[in-house]
Amino acid sequence: MSNKTINTHQGHWILARMGKKVLRPGGKELTQKLIHNLNINAQDDVVEFAPGLGFTASITLKSRPRSYTGIELNEEAAALLRRTINGPQGKIIIGNAADSTLPGNTFSKVYGEAMLTMQPDYRKSEIIQEAYRILKKGGLYGIHELGLQPDHISESHKSEIQRELAQSIKVNARPLTQSEWSNLLEKEGFKIIKTEINPMHLLKTKRIIDDEGFYRYLKIMFNIMTHPQERKSILAMKNVFKKYQNHLNAISIIAEKIE
Repeated sequence: MSNKTINTHQGHWILARMGKKVLRPGGKELTQKLIHNLNINAQDDVVEFAPGLGFTASITLKSRPRSYTGIELNEEAAALLRRTINGPQGKIIIGNAADSTLPGNTFSKVYGEAMLTMQPDYRKSEIIQEAYRILKKGGLYGIHELGLQPDHISESHKSEIQRELAQSIKVNARPLTQSEWSNLLEKEGFKIIKTEINPMHLLKTKRIIDDEGFYRYLKIMFNIMTHPQERKSILAMKNVFKKYQNHLNAISIIAEKIE
Protein backbone atom coordinates (compact mmCIF):
# COMPACT_ATOMS: atom_id res chain seq x y z
CA MET A 1 0.00 0.00 0.00
CA SER A 2 1.23 3.51 -0.76
CA ASN A 3 1.47 6.23 1.87
CA LYS A 4 -1.38 8.01 0.08
CA THR A 5 -4.11 5.46 0.82
CA ILE A 6 -5.23 3.75 4.00
CA ASN A 7 -4.36 0.05 4.25
CA THR A 8 -7.85 -1.24 4.97
CA HIS A 9 -6.56 -4.72 5.84
CA GLN A 10 -4.83 -3.48 9.00
CA GLY A 11 -6.64 -4.25 12.23
CA HIS A 12 -7.07 -0.68 13.46
CA TRP A 13 -8.60 0.47 10.17
CA ILE A 14 -10.98 -2.52 10.17
CA LEU A 15 -12.15 -1.50 13.64
CA ALA A 16 -12.47 2.11 12.53
CA ARG A 17 -14.61 1.01 9.58
CA MET A 18 -16.90 -0.80 12.03
CA GLY A 19 -17.36 2.49 13.89
CA LYS A 20 -14.76 2.28 16.64
CA LYS A 21 -13.26 5.69 17.43
CA VAL A 22 -10.93 4.80 20.32
CA LEU A 23 -8.15 2.60 18.95
CA ARG A 24 -5.47 2.98 21.61
CA PRO A 25 -4.35 -0.12 23.58
CA GLY A 26 -5.06 1.42 26.98
CA GLY A 27 -8.39 2.88 25.94
CA LYS A 28 -9.77 6.35 26.50
CA GLU A 29 -8.72 6.20 30.16
CA LEU A 30 -5.01 5.89 29.41
CA THR A 31 -5.19 8.50 26.66
CA GLN A 32 -6.77 10.93 29.11
CA LYS A 33 -4.05 10.16 31.66
CA LEU A 34 -1.40 10.77 29.00
CA ILE A 35 -2.79 14.21 28.15
CA HIS A 36 -3.35 15.05 31.83
CA ASN A 37 0.24 14.09 32.70
CA LEU A 38 1.57 16.21 29.82
CA ASN A 39 -0.26 19.16 31.40
CA ILE A 40 -0.94 20.86 28.07
CA ASN A 41 -1.81 24.54 28.47
CA ALA A 42 -2.11 27.81 26.59
CA GLN A 43 1.67 28.34 26.48
CA ASP A 44 2.37 25.03 24.75
CA ASP A 45 3.34 24.30 21.18
CA VAL A 46 2.29 20.69 20.72
CA VAL A 47 3.19 18.04 18.15
CA GLU A 48 1.34 14.74 17.76
CA PHE A 49 2.93 11.94 15.78
CA ALA A 50 0.40 9.88 13.75
CA PRO A 51 -2.91 11.38 14.95
CA GLY A 52 -4.95 8.59 13.36
CA LEU A 53 -8.66 9.42 13.61
CA GLY A 54 -7.99 12.56 15.66
CA PHE A 55 -9.55 11.34 18.92
CA THR A 56 -6.61 12.47 21.07
CA ALA A 57 -6.13 15.65 19.05
CA SER A 58 -9.67 16.70 19.98
CA ILE A 59 -8.83 16.24 23.68
CA THR A 60 -5.59 18.19 23.28
CA LEU A 61 -7.29 21.08 21.52
CA LYS A 62 -9.74 21.47 24.41
CA SER A 63 -6.72 22.62 26.48
CA ARG A 64 -6.23 25.42 23.92
CA PRO A 65 -2.48 25.10 23.33
CA ARG A 66 -0.79 27.96 21.51
CA SER A 67 -0.36 25.61 18.55
CA TYR A 68 -1.05 22.01 17.57
CA THR A 69 0.71 20.22 14.70
CA GLY A 70 -0.21 16.70 13.67
CA ILE A 71 2.39 14.76 11.67
CA GLU A 72 0.54 12.21 9.55
CA LEU A 73 2.33 9.99 7.03
CA ASN A 74 -0.83 8.84 5.29
CA GLU A 75 -2.32 11.41 2.91
CA GLU A 76 -5.84 9.95 3.01
CA ALA A 77 -5.87 9.99 6.82
CA ALA A 78 -4.50 13.55 6.81
CA ALA A 79 -7.31 14.68 4.50
CA LEU A 80 -9.88 13.21 6.91
CA LEU A 81 -8.20 14.90 9.88
CA ARG A 82 -8.17 18.31 8.21
CA ARG A 83 -11.98 18.30 8.18
CA THR A 84 -11.99 18.76 11.95
CA ILE A 85 -8.51 20.11 12.74
CA ASN A 86 -7.81 23.38 10.98
CA GLY A 87 -7.40 27.07 11.55
CA PRO A 88 -4.68 29.02 13.37
CA GLN A 89 -4.68 26.78 16.45
CA GLY A 90 -4.24 23.43 14.73
CA LYS A 91 -2.87 21.99 11.51
CA ILE A 92 -2.07 18.62 9.94
CA ILE A 93 0.99 18.20 7.76
CA ILE A 94 2.18 15.24 5.73
CA GLY A 95 5.38 13.96 7.25
CA ASN A 96 7.33 11.11 8.73
CA ALA A 97 7.61 10.88 12.52
CA ALA A 98 11.26 9.91 12.12
CA ASP A 99 11.95 12.95 9.91
CA SER A 100 9.20 15.49 10.54
CA THR A 101 10.98 18.45 8.86
CA LEU A 102 9.90 20.59 11.84
CA PRO A 103 12.45 23.01 13.33
CA GLY A 104 14.56 21.77 16.22
CA ASN A 105 14.32 22.93 19.85
CA THR A 106 10.95 24.55 19.17
CA PHE A 107 8.11 22.60 20.76
CA SER A 108 7.19 22.11 24.41
CA LYS A 109 5.12 18.91 24.19
CA VAL A 110 5.33 15.98 21.77
CA TYR A 111 3.36 12.76 21.97
CA GLY A 112 2.38 9.71 19.96
CA GLU A 113 0.13 6.76 20.59
CA ALA A 114 0.12 3.16 19.32
CA MET A 115 2.66 3.95 16.62
CA LEU A 116 6.07 3.07 18.07
CA THR A 117 4.71 -0.44 18.70
CA MET A 118 4.29 -0.87 14.96
CA GLN A 119 7.94 -0.10 14.19
CA PRO A 120 11.08 -2.25 14.29
CA ASP A 121 13.36 -1.36 17.18
CA TYR A 122 15.78 0.75 15.12
CA ARG A 123 12.85 2.79 13.80
CA LYS A 124 11.48 3.27 17.30
CA SER A 125 14.82 4.85 18.21
CA GLU A 126 14.75 7.13 15.15
CA ILE A 127 11.28 8.43 16.07
CA ILE A 128 12.32 9.01 19.70
CA GLN A 129 15.39 10.87 18.43
CA GLU A 130 13.15 13.08 16.32
CA ALA A 131 10.94 13.87 19.31
CA TYR A 132 14.09 14.82 21.25
CA ARG A 133 15.35 17.00 18.38
CA ILE A 134 12.21 19.10 18.01
CA LEU A 135 11.58 19.55 21.74
CA LYS A 136 12.88 22.48 23.74
CA LYS A 137 15.00 21.77 26.79
CA GLY A 138 12.59 20.81 29.56
CA GLY A 139 9.96 19.75 27.02
CA LEU A 140 7.92 16.59 27.55
CA TYR A 141 7.49 13.56 25.31
CA GLY A 142 4.56 11.25 25.95
CA ILE A 143 3.93 7.77 24.56
CA HIS A 144 1.00 5.36 24.86
CA GLU A 145 1.92 1.96 23.50
CA LEU A 146 1.32 -1.77 23.68
CA GLY A 147 3.41 -3.42 26.38
CA LEU A 148 4.60 -6.85 27.42
CA GLN A 149 4.76 -8.26 30.92
CA PRO A 150 6.54 -9.32 33.03
CA ASP A 151 9.89 -7.62 32.48
CA HIS A 152 11.65 -10.98 32.55
CA ILE A 153 9.52 -12.55 29.78
CA SER A 154 11.69 -14.87 27.67
CA GLU A 155 12.87 -13.83 24.21
CA SER A 156 11.24 -16.89 22.67
CA HIS A 157 7.85 -16.10 24.23
CA LYS A 158 8.19 -12.45 23.24
CA SER A 159 8.88 -13.45 19.62
CA GLU A 160 5.90 -15.80 19.63
CA ILE A 161 3.56 -13.05 20.83
CA GLN A 162 4.93 -10.52 18.36
CA ARG A 163 4.55 -12.99 15.49
CA GLU A 164 0.94 -13.88 16.29
CA LEU A 165 0.01 -10.23 16.83
CA ALA A 166 1.48 -9.31 13.47
CA GLN A 167 -0.44 -12.10 11.75
CA SER A 168 -3.77 -11.13 13.31
CA ILE A 169 -3.65 -7.33 12.99
CA LYS A 170 -1.71 -7.24 9.69
CA VAL A 171 0.87 -4.86 11.15
CA ASN A 172 4.37 -5.77 12.31
CA ALA A 173 3.57 -5.17 15.99
CA ARG A 174 6.59 -5.27 18.29
CA PRO A 175 5.49 -4.41 21.85
CA LEU A 176 8.14 -4.12 24.57
CA THR A 177 8.29 -4.56 28.32
CA GLN A 178 8.13 -1.56 30.66
CA SER A 179 11.88 -1.62 31.25
CA GLU A 180 12.57 -1.88 27.50
CA TRP A 181 10.33 1.11 26.71
CA SER A 182 12.01 3.10 29.48
CA ASN A 183 15.48 2.10 28.32
CA LEU A 184 14.73 3.19 24.75
CA LEU A 185 13.74 6.66 25.95
CA GLU A 186 16.65 6.99 28.37
CA LYS A 187 19.15 5.87 25.72
CA GLU A 188 18.10 8.88 23.59
CA GLY A 189 18.61 11.34 26.45
CA PHE A 190 15.17 11.48 28.07
CA LYS A 191 14.45 11.31 31.80
CA ILE A 192 11.42 9.23 32.78
CA ILE A 193 8.91 11.36 34.71
CA LYS A 194 5.83 9.17 35.05
CA THR A 195 4.63 5.72 33.96
CA GLU A 196 1.05 4.44 33.86
CA ILE A 197 -0.13 0.90 33.08
CA ASN A 198 -3.59 -0.25 31.94
CA PRO A 199 -4.88 -3.68 30.92
CA MET A 200 -4.95 -4.27 27.16
CA HIS A 201 -8.72 -4.78 26.86
CA LEU A 202 -9.26 -3.15 23.47
CA LEU A 203 -11.92 -5.65 22.35
CA LYS A 204 -13.52 -6.51 25.68
CA THR A 205 -17.16 -5.48 26.04
CA LYS A 206 -16.69 -3.32 29.15
CA ARG A 207 -13.78 -1.41 27.59
CA ILE A 208 -15.67 -0.81 24.36
CA ILE A 209 -18.66 0.57 26.27
CA ASP A 210 -16.40 2.69 28.48
CA ASP A 211 -14.58 4.05 25.43
CA GLU A 212 -17.44 4.47 22.98
CA GLY A 213 -20.64 4.66 25.01
CA PHE A 214 -23.44 2.10 25.03
CA TYR A 215 -25.25 3.21 21.86
CA ARG A 216 -22.09 3.34 19.78
CA TYR A 217 -21.17 -0.08 21.20
CA LEU A 218 -24.48 -1.42 19.85
CA LYS A 219 -23.77 0.18 16.46
CA ILE A 220 -20.28 -1.34 16.36
CA MET A 221 -21.63 -4.79 17.24
CA PHE A 222 -24.32 -4.51 14.56
CA ASN A 223 -21.70 -3.53 11.97
CA ILE A 224 -19.45 -6.43 12.94
CA MET A 225 -22.33 -8.93 12.79
CA THR A 226 -23.37 -7.72 9.32
CA HIS A 227 -19.85 -7.71 7.81
CA PRO A 228 -18.63 -11.34 7.82
CA GLN A 229 -15.13 -10.71 6.47
CA GLU A 230 -14.45 -7.96 9.01
CA ARG A 231 -15.99 -10.12 11.75
CA LYS A 232 -13.56 -12.92 10.90
CA SER A 233 -10.58 -10.56 11.16
CA ILE A 234 -11.78 -9.02 14.44
CA LEU A 235 -12.38 -12.45 15.99
CA ALA A 236 -8.84 -13.45 15.01
CA MET A 237 -7.48 -10.35 16.77
CA LYS A 238 -9.67 -10.96 19.81
CA ASN A 239 -8.48 -14.57 20.08
CA VAL A 240 -4.83 -13.52 20.06
CA PHE A 241 -5.48 -10.82 22.67
CA LYS A 242 -7.26 -13.37 24.87
CA LYS A 243 -4.56 -16.01 24.38
CA TYR A 244 -1.85 -13.63 25.59
CA GLN A 245 -3.89 -11.47 27.97
CA ASN A 246 -1.58 -12.28 30.89
CA HIS A 247 1.40 -10.96 28.92
CA LEU A 248 -0.10 -7.92 27.19
CA ASN A 249 -0.76 -4.51 28.71
CA ALA A 250 -0.87 -0.86 27.70
CA ILE A 251 1.75 1.58 28.88
CA SER A 252 2.01 5.36 28.97
CA ILE A 253 5.30 7.09 29.74
CA ILE A 254 6.05 10.79 30.16
CA ALA A 255 9.70 11.69 29.62
CA GLU A 256 11.57 15.01 29.83
CA LYS A 257 14.28 16.43 27.59
CA ILE A 258 16.82 17.45 30.22
CA GLU A 259 19.61 18.92 28.08
